[in-house]
Amino acid sequence: MPPEFARRVLALLADVPPGRVTTYGALAEQAGYPRHSRHVGRLLGNLPEGVTAPWHRVLGAGGRLSRPGSQHADWQRLLLEEEGVEFNASGKVCLRIFGWPDQMV
Repeated sequence: MPPEFARRVLALLADVPPGRVTTYGALAEQAGYPRHSRHVGRLLGNLPEGVTAPWHRVLGAGGRLSRPGSQHADWQRLLLEEEGVEFNASGKVCLRIFGWPDQMV
């Protein structure tokens, strides 16, 4: 992906406020790269050391953690819960309530 992709995605991610979430697909689309959600995932999974971004505010489609049951997912869930994001019994976040931007769902 071109460097512009990373710049746009990270700029958008920086705008996601605490207590709100977005999805890989929504970030890709907002950045002007629809259908590139996997590229967003790769970008966030390989952030260079020293680059800070609220990666934990990005979920998979439908409001699910990307790797449920992993230490990474447990940490992500903890960070989101500390911000007030709620998960239902099946481990899903209601994007109508916590999704950003509001019109994402």
